[in-house]
Amino acid sequence: MSCRGRLLMSRLGVVGLCFVLTSCNQKNSQDDSATTTFVNWSLHGNDHGEQRFSQLDSIDVGNVSQLGLAWSYDMGTYRGLEATPIVARGKIFVTGNWGVVHAIDAGNGEHLWTFDPKVPGKWGRYGCCDVVNRGVAISDGKLFVASFDGRLFSLDANNGEVIWEVDTIDGKPPYTSTGAPRVVKNKVMIGNGGSEYGVRGYISAYDINTGELIWRFYTIPGDPSKPFEQPELEKAAATWSGNRWWTSGGGGTVWDSMAYDSENDLFYFGVGNGSPWPRDVRSPGGGDNLFLSSIVAVRPDTGEYVWHYQTTPGDSWDYTATQHMILAEIDVSGERRDVLMQAPKNGFFYVLDRITGELLSADNYVATTWATHVDLATGRPVALDHYGTDPSVVLPSPAGGHNWQPMAFNPDKNLVFIPTRDLAGLYAISREWAETGEVTRLPDWWNIGMDWQSYTDIVASLDPDDIPISHGYLKAWNPSTREVAWTYKHSNVWNGGILATAGNLVFQGAGDGVLRAHQSDSGEVLWSANVMTGMIAPPVTYSINGEQFLLVLAGWGGTAIAGGDARTSAAAKYGNRGRLLSFKLGGPEKLPILPLRDQSFANVSDESLDEIDVQSGARIYMQYCSLCHGSRVDSSGVIPDLRRMSPGVRSQFQEIVLNGQREVLGMPNFSDLLEPDEVAQAYQYILQVTKESARDAPP
Repeated sequence: MSCRGRLLMSRLGVVGLCFVLTSCNQKNSQDDSATTTFVNWSLHGNDHGEQRFSQLDSIDVGNVSQLGLAWSYDMGTYRGLEATPIVARGKIFVTGNWGVVHAIDAGNGEHLWTFDPKVPGKWGRYGCCDVVNRGVAISDGKLFVASFDGRLFSLDANNGEVIWEVDTIDGKPPYTSTGAPRVVKNKVMIGNGGSEYGVRGYISAYDINTGELIWRFYTIPGDPSKPFEQPELEKAAATWSGNRWWTSGGGGTVWDSMAYDSENDLFYFGVGNGSPWPRDVRSPGGGDNLFLSSIVAVRPDTGEYVWHYQTTPGDSWDYTATQHMILAEIDVSGERRDVLMQAPKNGFFYVLDRITGELLSADNYVATTWATHVDLATGRPVALDHYGTDPSVVLPSPAGGHNWQPMAFNPDKNLVFIPTRDLAGLYAISREWAETGEVTRLPDWWNIGMDWQSYTDIVASLDPDDIPISHGYLKAWNPSTREVAWTYKHSNVWNGGILATAGNLVFQGAGDGVLRAHQSDSGEVLWSANVMTGMIAPPVTYSINGEQFLLVLAGWGGTAIAGGDARTSAAAKYGNRGRLLSFKLGGPEKLPILPLRDQSFANVSDESLDEIDVQSGARIYMQYCSLCHGSRVDSSGVIPDLRRMSPGVRSQFQEIVLNGQREVLGMPNFSDLLEPDEVAQAYQYILQVTKESARDAPP
């Protein structure tokens, strides 16, 4: 149960597990004075190196089967929950949607306070992947959280009162902020999202006491007629061509992963995809398009560039490098090396020297067809031809072989635990671009340069019953031997992040609503709990007076508001009631048994349909509605299933879509993108699919 000395002396400068508020020798710290002792989870990854490994071992392979619910807390939402809870001195700080912060008693789950940044509902339109938030940072009694509309707040951790507030995006949609800030050397670091909408990426560092902007690092060059904001952008500009990349924003947002090496004073962040997606559209003359899909190392005091490694040069597949990074010391070819490890979307697991950026190894951890391998001599993938106007099926999909859900590393077992998926993507360049050399840029909407009609045609030709169910996997990867140690297959493709512990355990929640504990070295499932709500957030663990707790957010969502198969998700079966769940050995509480949702089609309209309108409406639906409501109008259960609209909703369909009647709930207003007759056509298509679904439904 004690914090091992080697962890405290590690070259990562770990302060997360045994925070300054915690006694490290927990057994010896408890005395007759009944002083409460804590082992916290006070950093996003539990240490600056983001290993997500806990030295707590009261819960182990021998007793994990005795886990029971200690308490639950209702998050008051049915949308996706992605946050890593921060636990400090008996208090939990966790975010829901929009950047709302909840403070909760870690011992009994009682509500302490809530902070709501009051994000306008219309901002929901600017999120590619749900109105999510991945958590807060804590330092010196202050909490830091980014709201969905790009504001960064400093809060008093005692009561949630605002200390300061800054606008990190200058009030400019379609930027969003969904990532958890990191605090390094009295600076709070935050990036943003919005590449699909055509923004220019950057990461910013603010003074934790005043909110003053200290530095900003732009990830791609801007208007070439203006001076470069930082010297390395001049070299980056040479890897771009044409002018569309800067007039359309270019992308490269820093929307998630960061890590810090305290010994070498290096701060790392991952960079996202380009905008539009196909390089041929945004940079017609080719080029690597730096710093898209790259890992970048800078000095945290100044933002000064040190090195970069680009995982997907000239990315055309939405293969971001914003996925979780882990800093560790491992054996590489018989030599002990300080490394940075990442499994980005593109399907290859990278091990880099974290001081120099040198590539040490790169191996595919899932099936890949976009590239055959990574050449270790050049550090570059051996990629196949980029796609054209004819649809191409490519592995991995834009959802990635691994997405934002955090990995975990057990240094005792030398294993990285990765939430993965084998899922193919369909790619086709815009026909408009192929015919005219231009792409119409839609105001504050997806501008990815892809062909929506191709997607529509293919979806229309598919029989849903003939589509195989996709699966996700939990894989244990040995970065020294460069191979998979074991694999666990999920029924769902879109599952949660990972926690590893010294109890020889690995914990993961899944989209089917089951939280599982695996034995680290074998993958054997030793315990499971069906909470009837899908999970994508990573679990954490903490202790109070020697009693260890397991904590996880339940609430499914994310990529395309699920990224998974509605046939297997708990959200489709039971709904998606968001809860924070705490477990302990012998926990006495019971979760309520949730009733199955009504999957019937009781309100099928008998309105007549026009075949031409249905065909036109299919493309309109695919481009503007499918991202949230499902490609075949088959909602995952997170967002309302439009096939089951009530008569009242059907009668207000135009008002909802064009007048913002439900904007406060996050349903966008599309009046600047769609005409009434187009909305009517989309409605016709939805009715057609509804009738087909009702006809084919089992009795």
